[in-house]
Amino acid sequence: MTVRSASFALRIVKRKTGTAAIIYRRSLKTNGAERLTRVAALGPLAYSAGASLLRSAVRGMGVTKFVPGPFYPLDEDAGARVACYSLVARGLRNASRLHNAADNLKRADGTEAAWWLGLMSGNKRSRAVRALRILIEAVK
Repeated sequence: MTVRSASFALRIVKRKTGTAAIIYRRSLKTNGAERLTRVAALGPLAYSAGASLLRSAVRGMGVTKFVPGPFYPLDEDAGARVACYSLVARGLRNASRLHNAADNLKRADGTEAAWWLGLMSGNKRSRAVRALRILIEAVK
């Protein structure tokens, strides 16, 4: 699968504070053209805590090298899981809880992750994010 045909994409970036990631989702513009829009960014702490989730998502697409720079295509299930993790991880600072969240999302069903992603993109976003954080043990 190429990035042009993928529903989600992941990009690894180098920052002054460490390695981070940005998750993109394919969407339609008003004129009917498709483009990748940013879902969320993972800071260095969330990136390192969720590295196993990110690597398994990329490895599922047949990519062996995982380096900063290019866009990596993600299928619908893995992309929804990674996008949920990126939204849940925003603002959290406990590495062990972020690692638990990534492990729980790695084992989650792709359809369920897509459902949660849909809830988190609505107007009651904060409630859905809080509920998913509790369910995947990202917070107490």
